[in-house]
Amino acid sequence: MSILIAHASDLHYASNTLEEVDRCFSFAVNSAIERKAAAMIITGDATDHALEAHCPAYDALAANIRRMADHCPVLLLQGTYSHEPPGTLDVFRYLGGRYPIHVADRIEQVALTTDGEWVASYNTRFDVLPDNTMLLCTCVPTVNKAVVASSVGAENASGAVGEELSKLLAGFGPINRRARAAGIPTVGLSHGTVYGCLTEHGVPMAGFDHEFTTGVLFSADASAFMLGHIHKHQTWSRSDHVIAYPGSIGCLHYGEQGEKGFLMWEVGADGAQFTLVPTPARRTEDVEFPGLPDMAVLRAMVESQSMEGRWIRVRWQCPEEDRHQVCRAEIASLFAGAAGLKMEGRTIPVLRTRASGIARAPTLEAQVAVWAQTVEAAVGPLIDTLHQLQNNSAESIVVNILDAAADHARPTASGDGNREIAA
Repeated sequence: MSILIAHASDLHYASNTLEEVDRCFSFAVNSAIERKAAAMIITGDATDHALEAHCPAYDALAANIRRMADHCPVLLLQGTYSHEPPGTLDVFRYLGGRYPIHVADRIEQVALTTDGEWVASYNTRFDVLPDNTMLLCTCVPTVNKAVVASSVGAENASGAVGEELSKLLAGFGPINRRARAAGIPTVGLSHGTVYGCLTEHGVPMAGFDHEFTTGVLFSADASAFMLGHIHKHQTWSRSDHVIAYPGSIGCLHYGEQGEKGFLMWEVGADGAQFTLVPTPARRTEDVEFPGLPDMAVLRAMVESQSMEGRWIRVRWQCPEEDRHQVCRAEIASLFAGAAGLKMEGRTIPVLRTRASGIARAPTLEAQVAVWAQTVEAAVGPLIDTLHQLQNNSAESIVVNILDAAADHARPTASGDGNREIAA
């Protein structure tokens, strides 16, 4: 027996993301319905931050969840607390629909029955599976590290979380093995970071403060382990076990790598497989210059192709003294037809060498000498110039410079000089 599950994550509904994420999630709901998904699972971060119930983003999210619940049972997993403050998902329990919506905001197991009902374990796991179970879900929502830190101390919190999760997931192994032996598909659900995974910008997540390793997740002995939190789609497999992030449903930042979409899983008792279904996420493009932005290149780009629907980021770097040469208004005017434009200029600061001991020099002449030694400059001309500044007014210095320049330009009385002018 196998079951078809639509798996999405990291929707991040908010006022400023609404257009992108609602277009992509609406597509995912439509596609999941067309593909006849038997259940939909969302592994956290349905919202981007706390939302008021009357805001358009919350209404749009609820409408799509309800549409899905009219087609099949839906399970929502608690995500990161900064994105989904505790209680954010509670209202979805009462949303109604042809099929139930279950909110997993604690460590538990949830069984989906052949009657289309979700049945949650009283404790963290079932001792005996409910009758007519057709899918067994092991739910490990976001771990509150602050609670762990208050118990074991901040310096030990990261290690303690990893150790406890390792024991917890291994403890789910026996019940999952019994379910698989009975021909029941099993899945694990969590929201967190796997050691060594990649962010949407291609940065490896390597450190001791991440919740999981692939070995710990495999120890739960579920056919599929569905994850959320990381916005880049990626997967790991071992024998008949598969772990996967679907990635975020849409593109929320410039420079994100990889396809955006959701996963259609086919999960059986003896293994699992999935297909990534791309969503119509926006495409971002970077135009980078090693120095100042080349306006000719930008003009040629705009003239050679349509900017409609494109999200452009122009990046450059320049010395501090040249930053005034960048006309941001002109760049904005060029890309007025683009859907979005972001300008990122990196200013390279002027590095000034510190002269050690300069503050201890007793006179200004001595300070100039120390500085000249540091930068390997000739001391004599600097001291002469300093004396001129100290003993003459600015006007007289200017007059002397102009007189010297005029004397240098005046022709000499020699024949060579006359021939030079004639030439």
